Amino acid sequence: MNVFRDSRPAAADRPPRQPPPLPQPTTGLRQRLSELRGPGVRPRPLDARALAALAANPGCRRRSLLDGAGVDKAALAGALGSPAPFGQSQFALARGNSFEARVKADDGADLMRLLHERMDAGAAPPEPGAVAVPDLSAAGPEGRAARTALALREATTAGGWTLLDHPMLTLEVAGSPAYLEPDAVVVHPDGGWTVVEIKSFPMIDGAADPAKVGAAARQAAVYVLALERVAAQVAAATGRTVPVRDRVLLVCPKDFANLPAAEAVDVRKQLATTRRQLQRLTKVEEIAGQLPPGTTFDLRLADDGKTVTRSAEELAEAVEAVDAAYAPECLSACELAFHCRGRSRAAGAVETLGRGVRGELGGLRTVAEVLEAARTERAEDGTEDGRTGDGRTGDGLTGAGSRARTDCGAAADGRARTDCGAAADGRARTDAPTGPYGRAGADGHPDTDLSPDAPAAEALRRAATLRAEALAAARRAQASAQPEEAPCR
Repeated sequence: MNVFRDSRPAAADRPPRQPPPLPQPTTGLRQRLSELRGPGVRPRPLDARALAALAANPGCRRRSLLDGAGVDKAALAGALGSPAPFGQSQFALARGNSFEARVKADDGADLMRLLHERMDAGAAPPEPGAVAVPDLSAAGPEGRAARTALALREATTAGGWTLLDHPMLTLEVAGSPAYLEPDAVVVHPDGGWTVVEIKSFPMIDGAADPAKVGAAARQAAVYVLALERVAAQVAAATGRTVPVRDRVLLVCPKDFANLPAAEAVDVRKQLATTRRQLQRLTKVEEIAGQLPPGTTFDLRLADDGKTVTRSAEELAEAVEAVDAAYAPECLSACELAFHCRGRSRAAGAVETLGRGVRGELGGLRTVAEVLEAARTERAEDGTEDGRTGDGRTGDGLTGAGSRARTDCGAAADGRARTDCGAAADGRARTDAPTGPYGRAGADGHPDTDLSPDAPAAEALRRAATLRAEALAAARRAQASAQPEEAPCR
């Protein structure tokens, strides 16, 4: 767990950032987004988890548009025939809600005690009954966001401890406002604000699953960004600097009990990354303006509200009208990832092999281009029958290497493909598999003028050779380790 060790100046010494005013969708954009969802379909709100996933892949215009329009991507993926087999179970939701209620019981007595111990031991401890818990109820998300901003301003001016239970915050995402609801925000006596993230995964012996902690940190960073906007507004109205702390309090069950434990988590890295990635997102209005007329993601549900009456072919045509930026990491973060992976595989795109492979291959965009470039280089170095100077075949592989290449591309789920061509030094992961794409022949691609020193072809040849040698050595070791069978009598 990344526990914060503060060696920097106090946050109050740093001037708050002054973000621009939060834009509101124009009438034309609001109507266009409604057309994309379908008549009468309510927009699906964005949460911090979805925003963190969106920020991790800012080049995906498809997700930017669908999230900005509030389209239900899970229902869309199911209608396309590629449902996402992940999600949170009802049992996990019930357990999480039960634990959160336990943490916030008695006006958050346990929560405030943990926060004081972990993050603000120098301040006066919160006394029972002395913690203010303002009412944040209002009509609609806009009303709740305004009520939250007012409560934060009043708590900062009054001093003392204040606990805001499920406040509503706003953040600009691709030119449109998104409404976020953190578990809690605490106002310190010195006026500082801290985000509290409550999770149901256990903290065993003071440590939790690093992957889950990282996901919680990325989610909390989105809340901190939204709080910075409110802090700037409060500072402009009161003339008082409001520090939003870049440490968040992560509260989890202690060991396997229902008792809360907490640690302070530093989210500076996640904060900088999320801020930079959100700035790179293309505005929803620009993406929507480039769609063909009449494009819509409406499922045309039947009267029962569940049966999809629109054909999968029509939906696929609408989805393919928006460019996607698929990567294997999308499989754990986006509901449409399996549909995008299937289309990427069908096109033979090297993105299916991972971002590392895509970066190594430079301008080569498909598996066919990579194989053609490697074959062209070896043909220039070898003879007409495909034999190179060192006796290798035209594929650049020995017999074992050729079999390894076929096996490498035979993974059914595509995930193992990212390991194909892994060199010993970890650099050349570019041995693209043949797999379902087939062998690339003379397709007339203009990449036939690559020199023998071309980085992509050289990396491909080096990876293939090392892969073949490693697999041959593994087979020899396995064969020598097997005991000799006794003859039958």
